[in-house]
Amino acid sequence: MRRYGELASSSLPAAASATGRARVHTDWTTIQRLFPYLWEYKGRVLAALLFMVGAKLANVGVPVLLKNLVDAMSIQPGQAVALLVVPVGLLLAYGLLRLSTTLFTELRELVFAKATQGAARRIALETFRHLHSLSLRFHLERQTGGMTRDIERGVRGIESLISYSLFSIVPTLIEVLLVLTILGVRFDMVFAWITLSALVLYIVYTVTITEWRTKFRREANEFDSAAHTKAVDSLLNYETVKYFNNENFEARRYDESLERLRRARLKSQTTLSMLNAGQQLIIAVGLVAMLWRATQGVVEGRMTLGDLVMVNAFMIQLYIPLNFLGVLYREIKQSLTDLDKMFVLMEREREVEDRPDALPLPLAGEGGGEGAWTVKFEHVDFSYEAARPILHDVSFEIPAGKTVAVVGPSGSGKSTLARLLYRFYDVRAGHITIAGRDIRDVTQASVRHSIGIVPQDTVLFNDTVEYNIAYGRPGATHAEVEEAARAARIHDFIQSTPKGYQTMVGERGLKLSGGEKQRVAIARTLLKNPPIMIFDEATSALDSANERAIQAELKGVARNKTALVIAHRLSTIVDAHEILVMEAGRIVERGTHAQLLAQSGRYAAMWALQQQSSEPEKFVDVIGL
Repeated sequence: MRRYGELASSSLPAAASATGRARVHTDWTTIQRLFPYLWEYKGRVLAALLFMVGAKLANVGVPVLLKNLVDAMSIQPGQAVALLVVPVGLLLAYGLLRLSTTLFTELRELVFAKATQGAARRIALETFRHLHSLSLRFHLERQTGGMTRDIERGVRGIESLISYSLFSIVPTLIEVLLVLTILGVRFDMVFAWITLSALVLYIVYTVTITEWRTKFRREANEFDSAAHTKAVDSLLNYETVKYFNNENFEARRYDESLERLRRARLKSQTTLSMLNAGQQLIIAVGLVAMLWRATQGVVEGRMTLGDLVMVNAFMIQLYIPLNFLGVLYREIKQSLTDLDKMFVLMEREREVEDRPDALPLPLAGEGGGEGAWTVKFEHVDFSYEAARPILHDVSFEIPAGKTVAVVGPSGSGKSTLARLLYRFYDVRAGHITIAGRDIRDVTQASVRHSIGIVPQDTVLFNDTVEYNIAYGRPGATHAEVEEAARAARIHDFIQSTPKGYQTMVGERGLKLSGGEKQRVAIARTLLKNPPIMIFDEATSALDSANERAIQAELKGVARNKTALVIAHRLSTIVDAHEILVMEAGRIVERGTHAQLLAQSGRYAAMWALQQQSSEPEKFVDVIGL
């Protein structure tokens, strides 16, 4: 049998993103998707293009002035005035053109910065909103580290794509056209053909080699995402790592990912060196051919020394940016790939989506009328996967203002009821209604606005206690937060800490005990004060004394509300309006506590077992001590 480390290293990493099963676009499609975001700033786009053209015209004018300056220096005797006037004027014009090039370039950057940052902000925000709109299934399957890295690279890719394409490639193409025109018109077409041939060969070589080596860069990115995912996952599960003394195991897993990343990056660097060497060879041959042709022209008298200087200056100005063409092309391709990943993520279909004609439920607390907040499950069938059904023909009703409890062994489908009521998933068959309306016909936001939940596994934000309680109703006052904390029996604990309500709870609330986290969750839901409540093992992490105290509070809170209670401890639901016993996704018994005991069925057996386990001396026998 292979060891864990071998198992980890034997599998190639996924893209470490949530986009693995989605369609990948062509580069042109990605650019088309980006264009509308930039065109919102069309005034700035057009101004930036004008500044870019101005910068290139000034840049091309520099060698022309340099040629005139060199020719003007060929002074004959008695031309002292010309020596003072002509070269000085040309020098001033030369300096002005140099300044204009820099000035236009900086103005272009300044004008276009708002468009770039605005587009990046909007795309990132839309992606963030879309991720929150995706179903629970997506978020259970995602790899957080890889997905966040994809979004981060996508946003950075917008800036890189604009910077490299609009501010590097396009200006260079404009300059090439201007130079070819000047060379062809002013001298002979041989200069233009030499320059064009060298450029075409250079570009073909660069694109071909870069396309070939792109797979190494893509592989490096995938290993980078995989390593990041492992690191984030390990750190988020810090306690589990410590519980099982697996620090070295986690370090080995991370190191294996880093080793694969190192090898991929070495391949990428090796092929980059080969690309750069070939580019320099093409540039050197083209430059020598141009200067040889210009030198012949000077010797034959067809060209001046200034023409030779101008040709050399043109070649230098062209080939300096071309030196980076491989890097630019690679970065543009990578930016397009990164941006495409984010766009594909934005296109991920919502499993649960509002219908076009969906209407909102009444606002919380404004049901108005008898039975306004009645919840019904009617012949509900559901499965997370087609081959593994979870619920079978489940039907029950929670009358407005009443409490219905659900009990049963783990895996019987109890928590699935809460997920379906929250509409994290849609039922495959049957109906779930609130106030007589099928929840598929109303907006998800209004359904979730009307429901509050105290989950069994409470996860808190890495912020203050007050922030986490106030999250139930953003905008609540400090006094309202305190009132909810008192009702949840956690106010005294909060006050006993040095920073009180400003105490940080840590990543996922790990600085708090399980009971403290659960009481924060209870306070958060009490602050929300919705008409429908779900208690999913709401007191499972509390000690007996606090459980009894909070049970009394919860009963008071749920007195006039529609409540679904999911419980393992039967003592907490004896006063429920109706108790449902579930097994293997079916309701096998239902009735009040007294009725179910009288039936002497499964509920009665569960009650008897829990009553026995609550006696200390028998509990010792149960655990075998």
